[in-house]
Amino acid sequence: MEESRRRFLKIAAVSIVGLGVKPLDVLGAPAGERFRRPAGEMNRKRWAMAVDLKRCPEGCRDCIDACHRVHNVPDFGNPKDEIKWIWREPFKNVFSSHEHPFIREDYRRRPPIVLCNHCDYPPCVRVCPTQATFRREEDGIVMMDYHRCIGCRFCVAGCPYEARSMNFRDPRPAIRQINPDFPTRTKGVVEKCNFCEERLVKGLPPACVEACKDKALIFGDLESPAAEIRQILQDRFSIRRKPELGTKPQVYYLV
Repeated sequence: MEESRRRFLKIAAVSIVGLGVKPLDVLGAPAGERFRRPAGEMNRKRWAMAVDLKRCPEGCRDCIDACHRVHNVPDFGNPKDEIKWIWREPFKNVFSSHEHPFIREDYRRRPPIVLCNHCDYPPCVRVCPTQATFRREEDGIVMMDYHRCIGCRFCVAGCPYEARSMNFRDPRPAIRQINPDFPTRTKGVVEKCNFCEERLVKGLPPACVEACKDKALIFGDLESPAAEIRQILQDRFSIRRKPELGTKPQVYYLV
């Protein structure tokens, strides 16, 4: 019996060497490898979003509903279990460090929409022990590999924008109508906005941008001088959330 076991292990070891695969290569590989585009398929970009506070009407939920529907975000019906990718917060909470005296009063009264800022220097990436959270070098999107997430919530604590939600319950029963084109999550997994990377690769805009009938959301490539977002950020004054932290968020608010 022992001799048979030794023979089996030798054959297995020779097979691995013959295939040129190192043990634990798959487990040890960076999480981002599965989500990176082949060389030459995608030009280098820096995706960003601008929110025009003048155009964004109070109480509108079109962008929120579209995002949550496309990405199978559950609705548990209570704040304790709430999962959110894009939502509204009071102005004073969103821009707690801004004391600009000339920002219009009607902007201050309307809760702006907020989402993951896809920072250039994301704290969530630094604190993730399993590389479940990572930043794509080719376009700057901060991604999540749900299969690697162990639910430690270090990223939740590390994000200064409260842009991550933890599934303390199985989210699938709380999804009104499952979109088969996007994966559902499981209990014990953290989730957040992904800038609709699954739509960008098809040449489609983010779901929230497409759903905004007031054109309050502008999305595009900051590295392209001809991009609308690049031009509008040159012409309009904008603010970002907690810029003093040095994370360089890529969601801009036009005021």
